Amino acid sequence: MSREKVIAGFIGAGGIARSHAFSLNSLRYYYDDAPYIELKAVSSATKDSRTSFAGRYGFERACDLDEFVSDDTINTVFILGPNKVHYEHLKSVIGMKGLKRVYLEKPVCSNIEEEKAIADLVQNHPDIRIQVGFQFLFASAVREMLSLWKSGKLGKPVHFDLKYLHSDYLRKEYRDRRQSRLTPAPDGGAMADLGSHSLSLLIAFLGRGLSITSALQSGNFPDVREDSDLFSLISLYDHATGAGGSLSTSRISSGIGDLFSVELYALDGALRYSSISPDSFEFYTSESGMWKKQMTGSNYEPFSSFPSAHVPPGWLRSMIHAHYIFLTGKSQNEFVPDINHGLAVQKLVREAAEQLKMFRKSTKKI
Repeated sequence: MSREKVIAGFIGAGGIARSHAFSLNSLRYYYDDAPYIELKAVSSATKDSRTSFAGRYGFERACDLDEFVSDDTINTVFILGPNKVHYEHLKSVIGMKGLKRVYLEKPVCSNIEEEKAIADLVQNHPDIRIQVGFQFLFASAVREMLSLWKSGKLGKPVHFDLKYLHSDYLRKEYRDRRQSRLTPAPDGGAMADLGSHSLSLLIAFLGRGLSITSALQSGNFPDVREDSDLFSLISLYDHATGAGGSLSTSRISSGIGDLFSVELYALDGALRYSSISPDSFEFYTSESGMWKKQMTGSNYEPFSSFPSAHVPPGWLRSMIHAHYIFLTGKSQNEFVPDINHGLAVQKLVREAAEQLKMFRKSTKKI
């Protein structure tokens, strides 16, 4: 069977790049029709980091950005650098001669000017497929939840509550290593970095009629800018359905390593999911009058017996499947986050940033 050869290049050599390298190297264990992958080049701002990354993870060479974009053999680019340079990197690679697809980590950009510029780039390069790094959409339980929700069995949405909580930034040594993420939204902060995942999922369920109605933030440290949200809470309204709800994000929730949770309530039922139990979700129907737990396991298609279907899927398993969809285009009714989805999320992140700025002004925090 003939399979395309993916010739991949990374822009970025940090922690998230390691996860992507792992996922690419793991595809062949899960999917018989996974493409052949050649790890061609890695570029980053620091020569030592890209050289070390290339050697450790099997890339043919490390190079600067100018040399990277001049390589006509690369057909697949992963943009994995700091948030503030995502747009600049996309603009740099979009015209590469052999380019077929781009995996763009979130958030896609930092301001409204870049949002407009990306829309123009996409319009001028319609043959380049761009997928955005919202891997929670590929979690096994979330995929089944979305399918149940779209069936209409739960009725019209009424209200929702989403949370994405971390605790790592309570430690100063961790904050010192993540200074680039402590800028204010829409470039950085908890809402841009974590909240964008929740906004992505909410758009997948409810559509693009959402708007931000209010926001607040809390938490401060002497070494963190006052305009960087360590905890933020936003209220949203869906103009299409009239549903409303809240979304909170935190980097300073004591006792929480990493928690992503979703609650959606409708006229005829409800859904609940927590990353504490990643291979299941709960649903309620008015007809049954009771909550039921739905086990999902590793319910990916095409089916894989590695390691087995009943093994809990985990965070990296969803990323591996996201890569399979990205490289093959073989979506099995998944919600695939394309660049238009990424821009819709970014619009809400920008609206949240404006509301957070108003909140800080009203409480005299700036």
